[in-house]
Amino acid sequence: MFTVIGIMFAGIAAGYLLRKIELLQKIGKPISYTILLLLFLLGISVGANKDIVDNLVTLGGQAFLLALAGTVGSVLAGWGVYCLFFKERSCG
Repeated sequence: MFTVIGIMFAGIAAGYLLRKIELLQKIGKPISYTILLLLFLLGISVGANKDIVDNLVTLGGQAFLLALAGTVGSVLAGWGVYCLFFKERSCG
């Protein structure tokens, strides 16, 4: 796990240092397509796993609840930050 985080921070540092290079400013679309390809391959991997497919109802319900909780938490946190830092009058 620390390796993955370290690689991510190394990429952030490299991107910061090389941000003025024109080629790197045009790399957004290829990165998006690569991420979509990786998600597709992950879907193939999940679909081929019998244990996951057999327990999809249970896992899907848990995933839905986690996604819902994460979304609600993000919206509430965003609203709180907006009210605290960007709105001149109090929110409520």
